[in-house]
Amino acid sequence: MKKFLSRIALGAMALLMLAGTVHAEELLLVPQPLSTVLSGGVFKVTAKTPLIVESGDENPARIFAEQMMPLFGQKKPMTITTRGEGIRLSIDPTLEAEGYKMTTTKKGICISGGSEAGIFYGLQSLRQLIHTYEGCIPCGEILDAPNFAYRGAHFDVCRHFFTVEEVKRYIDILAAHKLNRLHWHLTDDQGWRIEIKAYPELTEKGSMRKETLIGHCHRPEGFDGIPYGGYYTQEQIREVVDYAAKRYITIIPEFEMPGHAQAALHALPWLGCEEQQVEVWTQWGVTPEVMCGGKESTYQFLETVLSEIVALFPSELIHIGGDECPKERWKVCEHCQARMEALGLKSENQLQGYLIERIEKFLNGYGRRLIGWDEILECGVTPTATVMSWRGTEGGITAAKRGNQVVMTPMEPCSFDFYQTKSQEGEGLQIGGHVSFEKVYAWDPYKGLNEEEKKYILGVQCNLWTEYILDMRHVEMKLLPRLAALSEVQWATERRNEKSIRPRMEQLRKFYEACGWNYAPYYFKGRE
Repeated sequence: MKKFLSRIALGAMALLMLAGTVHAEELLLVPQPLSTVLSGGVFKVTAKTPLIVESGDENPARIFAEQMMPLFGQKKPMTITTRGEGIRLSIDPTLEAEGYKMTTTKKGICISGGSEAGIFYGLQSLRQLIHTYEGCIPCGEILDAPNFAYRGAHFDVCRHFFTVEEVKRYIDILAAHKLNRLHWHLTDDQGWRIEIKAYPELTEKGSMRKETLIGHCHRPEGFDGIPYGGYYTQEQIREVVDYAAKRYITIIPEFEMPGHAQAALHALPWLGCEEQQVEVWTQWGVTPEVMCGGKESTYQFLETVLSEIVALFPSELIHIGGDECPKERWKVCEHCQARMEALGLKSENQLQGYLIERIEKFLNGYGRRLIGWDEILECGVTPTATVMSWRGTEGGITAAKRGNQVVMTPMEPCSFDFYQTKSQEGEGLQIGGHVSFEKVYAWDPYKGLNEEEKKYILGVQCNLWTEYILDMRHVEMKLLPRLAALSEVQWATERRNEKSIRPRMEQLRKFYEACGWNYAPYYFKGRE
């Protein structure tokens, strides 16, 4: 702590000079604020600076105080009170709900937000500034608000499983970048990861695969022969949901249907067209084994599982997958063909459309809304469904033109399991593709849309599939620093600054180091 304080004056002066070389009125913050006006002078924040909650809940202050403990070397968090001078927090209903205003004078700091979330985001900016300017916060005013209402990141825990504490760490990283959605991918061919009371077999049998593919799925080298699995109890799910909510992140669960369901089919063979016996899948890619779209028992299963999911997750949006569903089984299934005939459907795609529409009505009965991958557009999706465009932006553009809400997440540049450099040197085995920091930062999620259609773009998301990501250290390396580039696309779409992003990132990397996060070095070494 003494060493930290002894460097304050010199460090703050040097950093302010660096800021001046970028822009006279710009602070080294990611994502870029809406506006910044500097007035001269600084206010010094220390471990003894109190947090004064003038209005609103104490939660933003509590989280911030906990987050600052490692930086200050504290054993106890900063003091939270309701009066005095220091860092004052209040609600200002004239601001946007997630917007904030930070006013710094030589006497203290005032952060007001349109809601507790706005205060939280203001404190996340202050957290960066405290580290960057070594406690000496430049006096002036920051006014800030996000561009997109939906600022998301996806996390696949099916191909490789991550503990509750690791998921919380993932959430911490998202929160520091001002994201507000975690798309939690909980069921797939390679493992069922959520406890369902009505069907205990799903986790008893479906959460464990007998082995895992070695090598790339297109160049397999055999199998490791090691059983692999894991799942979350409902109590653990609630714990994670609560943890995220306190950081103003809504968790959107994904329950895959009717494809990517081989783990469920292993646990409950009657879900298949021919009640075929299958193993939890040990490979990557797309399997032909899917749920039967004809039997009423399938729909009873889907609704029963969803009734437990909506009880666990407050999210208005519930993700049902809907992607990569081969129809070979359906074409020769007497149950599927009989239902198609009874409904007057001409194709198996229309049968999937019937399934999705029926599930959407079921979710609507709980006050929830359906979201699915862009393949659902091929099934005659309803105008009220939300489309997640992953195979490119075309699906999102089509959906927006139809009037559906859209989350843009095209593989390039939003698949963060892709290689980060063209050479791939030092990156290990990955799925393929190339998504550099620069590609993410330059992406325009509105491209191809007119002003009216832009209104239907709910937000932007990156996806992290974990076929080739085995541990949390690797997860962080795939996320960072590309998540910073994405956060600026999400939060500051129209005000990105290519001239200042590198010096701002040079400071953010030091923030990552202070947090103990493992970031990829390629961007900082000039590798694309």
